[in-house]
Amino acid sequence: MRKVLLGALAALFALGSAGAVRGAVRASGAPRELDDATIVAIFDAANTFDMETGALAKERGASEEVRSFGAMLVHDHEMVRQQGRDLAARLRVTPTPPEPGDFTRDHVAAMKRLRAISQRRFDQAFLLNEVKYHKTVIDLVNSRLLPAIQNAELRKLVVDVAPAFQAHMAAADALQKKLAKRPGK
Repeated sequence: MRKVLLGALAALFALGSAGAVRGAVRASGAPRELDDATIVAIFDAANTFDMETGALAKERGASEEVRSFGAMLVHDHEMVRQQGRDLAARLRVTPTPPEPGDFTRDHVAAMKRLRAISQRRFDQAFLLNEVKYHKTVIDLVNSRLLPAIQNAELRKLVVDVAPAFQAHMAAADALQKKLAKRPGK
């Protein structure tokens, strides 16, 4: 259950990346209000992105700990993504993706960097990326997404998993620090 909560929280807070918020801008440049349909679409994309990053860690991680962490991300985000899709279907909300923005570009760039880095350096780069990403999105969710959520069920989901997100970020940080102390790292 804890793994599910951690995965859910990671995905929910991934919604708030700066690019997702900036991506909700019309072609005219005028800000588009974030609505539940857009937040649901961001939620789905965030889970998919975390699944991709986790799969890369599972494949390229030099340490068993990072490969296991990556596998956990894939598993948890598959489940959470499905929960979001089920909620959207139940609420009859059609996800409306924002205009492609920094959210997508940042993910593509991170994947490119992580694919290009040597396996020896992968673990540290991956974990540092995870910590930085989660720290940024915690602030953005609190300041932009939570205030924009209209549906009580969606809000409850976000609020219910919020405490676990800090733990998820802390776990990535602790693993990064643990691996940094190993000889030859």
